[in-house]
Amino acid sequence: MGKTKIKAAVLTASDTREAKDDASGTVLVGKLLAMSAEVVKRVVVTDDLLEIREVLFSLSSDPEINLILTTGGTGFSPRDNTPEATRAVIEREAPGIAEAIRAVSLINTPTAMLSRGIAGIRGKAMIVNLPGSPKGASECFDVIAPILQHAVDLLNDSAIH
Repeated sequence: MGKTKIKAAVLTASDTREAKDDASGTVLVGKLLAMSAEVVKRVVVTDDLLEIREVLFSLSSDPEINLILTTGGTGFSPRDNTPEATRAVIEREAPGIAEAIRAVSLINTPTAMLSRGIAGIRGKAMIVNLPGSPKGASECFDVIAPILQHAVDLLNDSAIH
């Protein structure tokens, strides 16, 4: 039983960003590469619920991807649909991940309690919703970074217990 290589996708949900100016996605890609993960895909979509759901389903169906990080669409705006799209795709929720992100984020900003981000599992892929701001995405990634390898190993039956 060895370590499974983290093979990630980064999905940015935003009505105002394009790939060329996606600062949050760029931050997440950099952090993934710094931990020796492979970034298999990077996608920018609108905040449309059906589009996010369709892309999440496609990414989580790809056997080359075992981690999907979303950025954006987790707040209170009527167009923030990422948690609903994620919930429609996942097979099992992982509430401890979202709880940890919110708990640590609350130390830095009271607006963290407005986050509706969730995390869960579909097949052998873990999906985690992160905030849309570069600072928020970075700080929240740092919260989950220590458990990512073990989570991916567990999902791919290569964890050492």
